[in-house]
Amino acid sequence: MVLADKAYDADGIRNLIEAQGAVPNIPAKSNRKWKPCFIKVLYRERNLIERFFSKLKHFRRIATRYDKLAENFLAMVQLASMRLWLRSYESTA
Repeated sequence: MVLADKAYDADGIRNLIEAQGAVPNIPAKSNRKWKPCFIKVLYRERNLIERFFSKLKHFRRIATRYDKLAENFLAMVQLASMRLWLRSYESTA
């Protein structure tokens, strides 16, 4: 399942997603004549991902991409993700 904004509502993008074996869940633009299937409940889950990336960008090292090697950058993203997860776990426990 691929969740995306209205900006990605184009036949070419939808066909590309389907060609790769996924199902697009993209809201239709207002000028579209044929309205494809769209599940609002799943689309709302997209907000969790958006908020996660927003929190991840608060880490200066990730936002400015200090690391030149992809392996090092991925390691920092993983460390920051664990820190965010621990912080959220701490507030609920």
